[in-house]
Amino acid sequence: MSQNSLPKLSLFPLTTEVDNRGHLYIGGYDSVELVREYGTPLYVFDEFTLRSKCREFQAEFTKRYPETLIIYASKAFLNRALALIFKEEGLGLDVVSGGELSVAQSVGFPPNKVYFHGNNKTTDELKLALNWRVSRIVVDNFYELDLVNRLAEEMEIVQNILLRLTPGVDPHTHRHTTTGILDSKFGFPLTTGQADIAVAQAMSASNLNLLGFHFHLGSPIPEVSPYQLAIDLALRFAKEMKGKRDFHLEELSPGGGFAVKYTLDSSTPSIANYAEAIVSKLISTADELRLAYPQLIVEPGRAIVGQAGVALYTAGTIKEIPRIRNYVCVDGGIGDNVRPAFYEARYEALVANKVSEKESTKVTIAGRYCESGDILVRDVALSPVLPGDIIAIPVSGAYSIPMANNYNMVPKPAIVMVRDGKAHPIRRRESYQDLMSLDVI
Repeated sequence: MSQNSLPKLSLFPLTTEVDNRGHLYIGGYDSVELVREYGTPLYVFDEFTLRSKCREFQAEFTKRYPETLIIYASKAFLNRALALIFKEEGLGLDVVSGGELSVAQSVGFPPNKVYFHGNNKTTDELKLALNWRVSRIVVDNFYELDLVNRLAEEMEIVQNILLRLTPGVDPHTHRHTTTGILDSKFGFPLTTGQADIAVAQAMSASNLNLLGFHFHLGSPIPEVSPYQLAIDLALRFAKEMKGKRDFHLEELSPGGGFAVKYTLDSSTPSIANYAEAIVSKLISTADELRLAYPQLIVEPGRAIVGQAGVALYTAGTIKEIPRIRNYVCVDGGIGDNVRPAFYEARYEALVANKVSEKESTKVTIAGRYCESGDILVRDVALSPVLPGDIIAIPVSGAYSIPMANNYNMVPKPAIVMVRDGKAHPIRRRESYQDLMSLDVI
């Protein structure tokens, strides 16, 4: 079956196919067999799609601006298997915790490609980063500016840093994922004069080397104009600091937040569109201001792992409320994907063991948890669903897993990687024993 006959397939990983029985195949592996072997809920990652997205980002940016480093935003989802893939593909890592740092360390990730972000890094986390000699610490506030300098002085090292700016640009995304406006917990605001003071303090710090600026506007950002406006503001600030503080901008990061297509009716720029908008604005504004071109640091997360991941569930209870709604209840929900409840995120779905059948029934896919808000997909057209059928939700590779929880004491799902008709687990399913392993009686 082609994407033309079922447009939803375009949202699934690049290797997705349907066989003559109507079974969904990902990475050459039958999803029905995956469920039989590993159970549900199950997250499936397609290695080909992961690597393809890494290469597409690198190609689209570096052909326009060779001095670009692509660093993967680990918060979208990181474990050791993915970290190894990003290492092999030549990407860097954007990490925001000691846990993400430790995953990178465990696979021998090159520390000179690790950037440490976060608005309230702990002393222990900063010591871990400094001991490992991470490439950059992205300093978020005055408290951290003093703390990093003091810790670096105690260790007798000079740490390279970027300052996180708050440019005051609205990216027109969900309020919970908007980070670059003035009223934000993140960064040094440009409009209050605090960014200016931060530059002065960083340049005078005994054990810090200020290389440049970082900003992150939010996620997912469905248009390119917010990036262009923020780049303009950041470069004009750099020009001001050059004249006022003799600061020379060597690096600039416009963050990440690149959108992906979750539903058929959503419209998102391509990676090429983002690259063209960011690079063209960087070059034109730098030329106008007569600034040397800085190294460009780009931080995609969702746009690399989103489409590569598929969530598989087993249908159970089916509740029909005449003239109101039909519910299909599955064995997952807000425990493994809180995004619909938290961010009002929208998804598509299909019946993985009946892909070829006509989608004639409109249903709402509900989770198993004791919350009325535990809804995964509202009012989606599916093939007629029976208990035991397999529900597949595409574009599940980003944020679902790292935001997973054990509400109602339900174990977190297993994760498998597929490639060329082979599957291997990259995280086992939690057991009830795991849930009690940290309890102390």
